Formats: sequence, C-alpha cells, structure tokens
Amino acid sequence: MPVYRLASEIIFPPPDHAEPDGLLAVGGDLSSERLLLAYRLGIFPWYSEGVPILWWSPDPRLILEPGEFRISRRLRQTLRKGRFQVTFDRSFASVILACATVQRRGQDGTWITREMQQAYIRLHELGYAHSVESWLEGNLVGGLYGISLGRCFFGESMFSYETDASKVALAMLVQLLKSWGFHMIDAQVTTRHLLSLGAKEAPRKVFLNKLQAAVSFPTLRGKWDVQTQNLFPF
Repeated sequence: MPVYRLASEIIFPPPDHAEPDGLLAVGGDLSSERLLLAYRLGIFPWYSEGVPILWWSPDPRLILEPGEFRISRRLRQTLRKGRFQVTFDRSFASVILACATVQRRGQDGTWITREMQQAYIRLHELGYAHSVESWLEGNLVGGLYGISLGRCFFGESMFSYETDASKVALAMLVQLLKSWGFHMIDAQVTTRHLLSLGAKEAPRKVFLNKLQAAVSFPTLRGKWDVQTQNLFPF
C-alpha cells in the first residue's frame, strides 16, 4: 500500500490501507477537527521533532475493555490504603508536560512535541481530552491523558514518579469508564506492561468494528468533575 500525503482538506484514506507497520499517511496538521476525525476513524498521530506528522493505524491494535482490567494484589492494597489522591481534569497541561519529559528506559527524546502538547491542550479546552492525576502530599507524581469520543477512551500516554502512581490513576479511570458504560480503552500499541493489566490485541478489522459501535454514542464533553472516593471500594 502507498503512504498517503495529506493536504489541507481534512480527510484520511481508509485505515486498512496502512503499511504493514501501521503507517498510513504523512503531513496535514494537528487541528482539532483533523484530530477528532482521525480518532473516529481509528487513526492517530505519532512522530518525532523535526519530521513531518505521521499518521498510524496499526494491526493488531491493543485494547483494554474496562471489565478485563487486572488489579494485582499489591495495587489493590495501594488503592485501599489511599496513598495517592486521584483527580480528573485538574491539571491537564502539567500531565501532558510530564508525559513528554519523564525519563523512560530505552527511549531517547519524546514523540509528545510542543506542537502535540498545544494541540491536545486545545482538545482539552474543547472538552474532548481528559487527564487523570495522582497526587502525593500535594505533589503531582503520576497520571495519564487521552481523548474521549462516544464510549471509547483513546489512551495517549502516562507517567509516574512514584511506584504505582500511574497504575492507580489508570485503575480509577477504568472504574469510571466502566460505570459510564464505555466499551473500551484504545491502548494503540502493544506493551508488556499493558498486557499484564488485561489489555488484549485485536485485529484492525475487529477493532474498527468495535470503534464504530462505540463512537456512535454521544460524547460526554466538558470537565470530568468526579469524586473518586465514590467510584468503588477496593
């Protein structure tokens, strides 16, 4: 399949036209309209500083259904102890900046460029992008962010400065999405870490069918004002 070059018109080629590695298209922009269309079609941007925007639709796709999330014994104990305070949409810009700058093993640099940060902050202001924060003694020590459309949450990145801080944030998100009837979290690319938490690979065709069913529902836009202590007992 060819790699498509995007122009100013906000359209994408069919996701199943992607290369074997998942690369579908190059170019375009990170306008809110283009990003929202991409996610609805099962496409996402992923590129490095100094190169054109690259758009991907990998096969297989990693998804996490809320009911399949695995809470380890240690994580359950951490949740019960309430070591971390968890909030939603309190500090989106700080979360995405931390995700961009945290040191990751075997990774040099970041794909969350300044341009990407600004684009997702705009989506947050429009009520589509959300963050989950873990706090310890008033300090932001972990969290994640992503996009919500219909009944699908598209997970973008997570970070942790303290053991289990990001897992606690994810556990709270999963339970919230479960209570709201969300179908799945799109975890995009397979990692051993996410597999250990219950995520599973799905063929692109299966994922796209699930996605179209999920995004047919109305989107819950705006700030997620959630009292996490009411989510569920651990």
